[in-house]
Amino acid sequence: MKGPRHPAEISAAFLDACNAELNALKPGNVHRYSAGHGMEVLHFEQAAKAAAGPIADPSLSVGKRILRATEASVAATGMNTNLGIVLLCAPLAKAASETTFDVGLRRRLGNILSALDEQDAEDAFEAIRIANPAGLGAVGDGDVRASSSHLTLIAAMHLATERDRIANAYVNVFSDVFDFGLQTLHAARVAPGAAPNLAITTLHMALLSEYPDTHIARKYNAEIASEVQHEARALRSYWFPVATAKSIAVLQDFDAKLKQSRLNPGTTADFVVTTLFADALIERKHL
Repeated sequence: MKGPRHPAEISAAFLDACNAELNALKPGNVHRYSAGHGMEVLHFEQAAKAAAGPIADPSLSVGKRILRATEASVAATGMNTNLGIVLLCAPLAKAASETTFDVGLRRRLGNILSALDEQDAEDAFEAIRIANPAGLGAVGDGDVRASSSHLTLIAAMHLATERDRIANAYVNVFSDVFDFGLQTLHAARVAPGAAPNLAITTLHMALLSEYPDTHIARKYNAEIASEVQHEARALRSYWFPVATAKSIAVLQDFDAKLKQSRLNPGTTADFVVTTLFADALIERKHL
């Protein structure tokens, strides 16, 4: 245990994760192979740069990191490009910089998530209102359009866990990242013929086939999200154990099909970035 990470290291790790995700073919999302959904790679690069400072600011709570990073990203791009990434990466960034308990990153994260309070909820809800993500429907208790003063952020996430994988991650201490994403990424990186960008493509496809994308489910419905999940599974031979150069044409066809149908697996992309971010925080052995 070498102590907490410096804010500059955390900021750099966040930017590296965002850029690495953009460099990989991720069917349905924006990447260097193809724009989509009215957005281009430049929008995501601008948003990442804007968010990197607030995400790593040691003076800010988790909620304030989410709010300030979202404000900066929307100001830089005029649109919501990275709300999900910010929601997931803010508590990880705080965990990486934590100095008050001498345990590993995941244990630190669990302690931080359990301590999220009402102000964190107010700040996160305000960030969500600013970003105004697609498919944000009205619900009862825990609706982001209403005051959250009676809820802590972790309590609000408990209410949304069945309809949103990001909320579910807060509740299960990022199990999708630590128990699935990191293992998938590491296995893809050491597979014969692996290349860095193609390993990330494999991570994306594995997440998409394992979990119905809740951005698609919110915008359309759970049945369509399940259909996309099954399509990703049907293409498994093209990305497992790792995508290859021979896989690109097939995966580009899948990418074009999703974009033509206006299906954007944005939650999956958020978890790709978060997995890469967590991997950097762990593998650089500063924790």
